[in-house]
Amino acid sequence: MLTIWGRATSVNVQKVMWVVGELGLPHTRINAGGPFGGLDTPEFLAMNPHGLVPVIKTDDGLVMWESNAIVRHLAMADPGRHLWPAASPAGPTADMWAEWAQTVVQRTLLGVFVNIVRVPPSKQQPAVIEGHRRELVAALQTAEAQLADRSFLAGESLTIADIVFGSALYRYHELDIARPALPALSAYYGKLCSRPAYAEHVMVDISGMYVKD
Repeated sequence: MLTIWGRATSVNVQKVMWVVGELGLPHTRINAGGPFGGLDTPEFLAMNPHGLVPVIKTDDGLVMWESNAIVRHLAMADPGRHLWPAASPAGPTADMWAEWAQTVVQRTLLGVFVNIVRVPPSKQQPAVIEGHRRELVAALQTAEAQLADRSFLAGESLTIADIVFGSALYRYHELDIARPALPALSAYYGKLCSRPAYAEHVMVDISGMYVKD
């Protein structure tokens, strides 16, 4: 059975859990990080010297960290290749969009998220938040164009690109920020929300993460 270390509210853990849900993989998840701690123990550091979640351990003893690497491994190990189609242009396309989602979308979203959720209201800097929000919206407009003529980022089926990108979209829609009309993105987000694995593993209440004055 696959073992996953990480808290349910971590967006990087959510990526892994969403894949696990989509593929129906038998698993157990152990709360770690955030309020649960445990990342600085010798046992955990032996698995991931960086002291971060997620970490997984497979039945054959393989230990992995870094969420995107884990997502790729699980997708490619799936015999049905449901999230990374074999012998298809969709595979490389999905890989490129997954990297873009990580390095551009998740990075810019983090700037908004940290300055709203992890900074008490009295110390927030609206100009800083707005700068990050504008950068994030510019990235989402790129996705809007990509989604104008397809159901998912890499084509007509869910791939690892959507796992990485879609995991960030829930937080984007939950934050109290201005969101421009992006109809293709909105329709895409609706498709994700209708997926049971997305609803269970990504649409996790983040209200308890806010820092108060």
